[in-house]
Amino acid sequence: MIAHLSGIVALKSPDHIVLDVHGVGYRVLIPFSTYYELPEEGGNTSLHIHTAVREDAIVLYGFRSITEKEFFQLLIGVSGVGPKLARDILSNIQPAPLAAALQHGDIGKLSAIPGIGKKTAERLIVELREKVRKISLPEGSPEISRESVQNHYLLDDVTSALINLGYKEALVKKALMEIDNSENGTVEEVLKKALKLLMK
Repeated sequence: MIAHLSGIVALKSPDHIVLDVHGVGYRVLIPFSTYYELPEEGGNTSLHIHTAVREDAIVLYGFRSITEKEFFQLLIGVSGVGPKLARDILSNIQPAPLAAALQHGDIGKLSAIPGIGKKTAERLIVELREKVRKISLPEGSPEISRESVQNHYLLDDVTSALINLGYKEALVKKALMEIDNSENGTVEEVLKKALKLLMK
């Protein structure tokens, strides 16, 4: 069973890559978060791999971090959540805020993810609330507290508002990184700060 691959990115697309490992091309399905961290075609990279064996195929899922792989494996252990849905979940939410939403029972946050309804969100919380506590988040990940969860949602709201105003997501995220949110301002306050930076 393949658990790790290192090689050259022969082809790169938002949902999969072809990784050339000593002349052998492996097609690996990936979440968006991994796609954004990959080098351009021709660059070298390493991926943590989950091998899904089906009756008609062997499918490889790749992740830049071991934490994402661990969350993926937890998700597919939940009844009704297959590898494709698990990958889609990780494409829409990072491990730290996902862990926070699960631990705090945030059905609204989870059910907002495409493909996740209220019943599936409830099942995820029941089955994974305690299990996610055992996963070590990477150094630098936000502490999973009520305050950090609220701050994450606030930034989500501000990001959506700015994108709706026509700003590119990459520029929005760069601007938000320059803002000090330690004082837990309101959406309106953070939005005003971000607009000042974007309009310079």
